Amino acid sequence: MEVAHRNNRDTLCPLAVKYSQPEATVNSDEWVAYDPLPETGRRRSAVKHARPNAEYARDDDGDGIREVHCNTMEGIWTGLRNFLRLFRGISKWFLAGYVAIFQWAHNLKIATLQFLHSLVAIQCQHQR
Repeated sequence: MEVAHRNNRDTLCPLAVKYSQPEATVNSDEWVAYDPLPETGRRRSAVKHARPNAEYARDDDGDGIREVHCNTMEGIWTGLRNFLRLFRGISKWFLAGYVAIFQWAHNLKIATLQFLHSLVAIQCQHQR
């Protein structure tokens, strides 16, 4: 995750290229900022949230699985918003740090005993 100061094409498309492999398929919504992705060697599949025929997931290959969606990323943004809400407002100067902490916690799938001992040791050092 990376904090971006704008949500335009010049900002978002380079980030999508930076964090994806050439020949990858990038699933997104219909936001035009991602339109140039095919020019970078990436495929783009977009779901169209706009009314009246809102679409949130689509089965392009007919196998019964709706593999084209951006629900995973939208769920992560919801998690970030809920995480930030606990602080009741933060400075934009520190936003990247909060995002990094959220991303670390989101990616941490297993809290090993060694990791927990490290956290306790850090906490004990700060209390001295």
